[in-house]
Amino acid sequence: MKKTWLLVALLLLPFSLAAKTTTIYHTSDVHGFFYPKNGQGGFAALAAVIKDGPKSYLLLDSGDFANGTVETRNSQGLKGVQMMNRMSYDAATIGNHEFDFKGEGVAPLLANAQFAVLAANFFETATGKYPPSVLPYKIFDENGVKVAVIGLANREPTNPSKLYTYGKPLAALEKALKEVEAKDPNFVVVLVHDSLKDEKHGTKDYVAQIGRKFGGRVHVVLGGHAHNIFQNEYIGGTLFVESGCYLQNVSRISVETDDETGQFVSAKSELIPLIIAKTGEDEEMKTYADSLREPGVDEVVGEASEKMSRLPQQDDRQDAPLNDWIADIVRDYSGAQIAIHNNGGTRVDMQKGPVTKRDLIDIHPFDNTITLVTVDGKFLKKFIKTSFAPNSLYTYSGLTITYKQNKKGKIKILKILVDGKPVENRKKYTIATNSYIAGGGSEGWMFKKISDKDKKLAGNKTIRDLMEEALRKGPVVPPQTGRILRK
Repeated sequence: MKKTWLLVALLLLPFSLAAKTTTIYHTSDVHGFFYPKNGQGGFAALAAVIKDGPKSYLLLDSGDFANGTVETRNSQGLKGVQMMNRMSYDAATIGNHEFDFKGEGVAPLLANAQFAVLAANFFETATGKYPPSVLPYKIFDENGVKVAVIGLANREPTNPSKLYTYGKPLAALEKALKEVEAKDPNFVVVLVHDSLKDEKHGTKDYVAQIGRKFGGRVHVVLGGHAHNIFQNEYIGGTLFVESGCYLQNVSRISVETDDETGQFVSAKSELIPLIIAKTGEDEEMKTYADSLREPGVDEVVGEASEKMSRLPQQDDRQDAPLNDWIADIVRDYSGAQIAIHNNGGTRVDMQKGPVTKRDLIDIHPFDNTITLVTVDGKFLKKFIKTSFAPNSLYTYSGLTITYKQNKKGKIKILKILVDGKPVENRKKYTIATNSYIAGGGSEGWMFKKISDKDKKLAGNKTIRDLMEEALRKGPVVPPQTGRILRK
């Protein structure tokens, strides 16, 4: 029996020796979070992980690197690019938040990037060609393995611009693949700023279609945008990976190719949490990141009596303490009957204890003011119903919702009350929401149907201004949840 097993082992040995491993590190939706929060994350930790791994690797990012913290906001995204340059990223694609500084702000980001910016579906309107510094794909030679990386940009920029246009992602991928395959790579990676599952943005299932339509031709898809974490998801034999957000984690993908034939064998991934106590920090990268810190933002402006989470804390309700609090201060400031806050605008939790200006920027990095919108009850009912995807995209002040959810996740609205009274179809209601949503941005698309004459500014203060004012009045207490209640 021992001789039989020895023979099997000897027969298998040449095959195991013939495999070559290519390592890829993946990040997405970093949003300018250069530094750790609560002992986790940051570029110094990422650098430590990479330094401790294989000497040959690719470092790729799926976009949204240009804005989200005070450092990126005040530099119009350039510090985000500088940080990626210092980390020696190999390639990134274009996210929606690369447009936070409008279309005119995109070109400086592209021009300063020392990594390949890949977007096969992204074009200049004036020329119909790829913008300077943008490529549809790039082929990298990693230790003798030819890795083709194709990029697909997100098609819903935060600030739409007439300077750029977008092609259909699957058609753009087909075209790029044909060009790539003529160059005989060992395997193909698609870098995309969209998600395999996106309840917030309602993205159609084209990301999964990459596996169904191009399985065997595309071997790895690295996604983002929805801030999801996916590891070792396979569709049509294609590996799908998403790495979360805010540089809390990094994904390490291992791709096996046959050392003799060069053919793709397999791909797998693992999520590495960037917990400082485990990873440590690279001192050189930490020093560089610290040199980019904005002055004057670490001033304490108030105190939170308890942690306020941006996520629901009970199974039977979909509102969360931090979002409720923001909706309340918006309503108080505006004098509206109802305040609507988009949950996606709240980026991180408010921790218990002292709260700084930096913390407020991390929580809500956008400079949106408050807009008053007049709608009828029929619009309000439809807006609320369509905001479940199936989780509510919004939190409300002055309004409560009772709903049911079946086993398939379908929502049935049972009751909507404004100031304790049922919503009436023909009655007019005044809503306060941030200017981005009121203008129809992202999940606020229904507001595009409201005439401009029914919209007006509530004042010049931003949501962040209102948070700071509330904190300066004394320690804030989490409001009671239960405004969106499941029966």
